Amino acid sequence: MNLHEFQAKALLARYGVPVPPGRVARGADEAMTAARALGGSAWVVKAQVHAGGRGKAGGIRRCVDIAQVGAAAEALIGSRLVTHQSAADGLPVVQVLVETATEIERELYLAALVDRAAGRVAFMASAAGGMDIETVAAETPERLLLTRVDPVIGLLPWQARRLGYGLGLDKAQVGELAKLMQGMDRLLQAADASLVEINPLVVAADGALLALDAKVNLDDNALYRHADLAALRDPAQADPRELAAAEHQLNYIALSGDIGCMVNGAGLAMATMDLVQLHGGAPANFLDVGGGTNAERVAEAFKLILSDGSVRAVLVNIFGGIVRCDLIAEGIIAAAREVALDVPLVVRLEGTRAAEGLALLAASGLALTTASSLAEAARLAVAAARGPA
Repeated sequence: MNLHEFQAKALLARYGVPVPPGRVARGADEAMTAARALGGSAWVVKAQVHAGGRGKAGGIRRCVDIAQVGAAAEALIGSRLVTHQSAADGLPVVQVLVETATEIERELYLAALVDRAAGRVAFMASAAGGMDIETVAAETPERLLLTRVDPVIGLLPWQARRLGYGLGLDKAQVGELAKLMQGMDRLLQAADASLVEINPLVVAADGALLALDAKVNLDDNALYRHADLAALRDPAQADPRELAAAEHQLNYIALSGDIGCMVNGAGLAMATMDLVQLHGGAPANFLDVGGGTNAERVAEAFKLILSDGSVRAVLVNIFGGIVRCDLIAEGIIAAAREVALDVPLVVRLEGTRAAEGLALLAASGLALTTASSLAEAARLAVAAARGPA
């Protein structure tokens, strides 16, 4: 689960990490009121969306008078911001963060994240703050500093000093960094977060360290322990299809291809997508209906796939272990009739009651193709999506 910048900063401040003074506004008048309350002679109006690259996309605007603050808020709120991390149609801007402008001397990068390979929390830092860290890692990996935290003894002072001096900070700033890192570590542990990122972490004109931007990702699997954090979810920032999938306990992720995939089991879903790619196609989604699904859930999954206008063919690949293939067939038939199926459908059923499921499909009158193997199913789906030769 992602948080907005203002939510992430509120959490960081709770754990002693310094952030700029700021207020959230949902309209131009609120934004101007916020700027007056903050005081000063310059402010920054920042669109609140779950995507990076806002500055390059015009989602962060510096203002030098109150009228400019109102104009910036009015221009942003109600728009859809398209960044290199968003979908092509962008994300809706419902609110903005108004902050006092900061005089910046240097921009740094700092993040605490769960390093699953090492089984530890890792801190990453770089003097190349304010940039896409992926680009830094790919092109100049020597600019990344890394230290891993022992889960038993926790973050040690020497680790913070090593990163601080590696970033070129002076003694006083290294002390500030140590306190800041301790706060990030406590937040990550207490909130069951997978990432706490500050980019940029700035050295202000007075030499103080300040989290100018912040990103916090929470582990969905641990949200049952954090009702207060779960309440921070912003449904407007999620793909409507992914929200609908969650309501029916389906695992759905929208992708950019044109072959809709419905599979039971995450591993089989990944293998199916790989086979589609191998045969020259591109999956439109990841969709795992689960091992213990039923006809109703399958019907909802099928309708979900077909709600994507980019889908030109549908591939159903079911291996019936716990799940019964005849129930899958019933769900497919019900959904196809309800939504008036108008794209090619390729079905592969194998396992429990597969013969009965295939018989139901054959008697349904639906225009579909069955396949006896995954490779054949993927090849047929790709050919169907391409259309007549």
